[in-house]
Amino acid sequence: MFSVTVRDHVMVAHSFRGEVFGPAQRLHGATFVVDATFRRAELDADNIVVDIGLAAQQLGAVLADLNYRNLDEVPEFAGVNTSTEFLAKVIADRLADRVHSGALGAGAHGLAGISVTLRESHVAWASYDRDLHPSG
Repeated sequence: MFSVTVRDHVMVAHSFRGEVFGPAQRLHGATFVVDATFRRAELDADNIVVDIGLAAQQLGAVLADLNYRNLDEVPEFAGVNTSTEFLAKVIADRLADRVHSGALGAGAHGLAGISVTLRESHVAWASYDRDLHPSG
């Protein structure tokens, strides 16, 4: 399996519900380093996994929708604990939508999967892996 990873970052504010979160139940900020890895079994006709420039651009666009936002105020996330794990899935799913819409180029339709990792510090991170069904 081949892979290409692009990296960016996002800064959000949010709070959590539930005793398990301790002081994080209060509003707090988080800066995540975000890695998006695109996978495929065989290289495309240009011998690449995905256009790395388009991958970086689309990751940036997905993160721009979240950047400098209080996630507690985003209607889509009302009543949801926007944990690191949850946000990794949101970002992976949004990237998958962009792959399917053609925003990462025609060659990206052969991708097998996407993995998104959010690093909340140098000692803790969470990831979400999802399959993509090749089309066209």
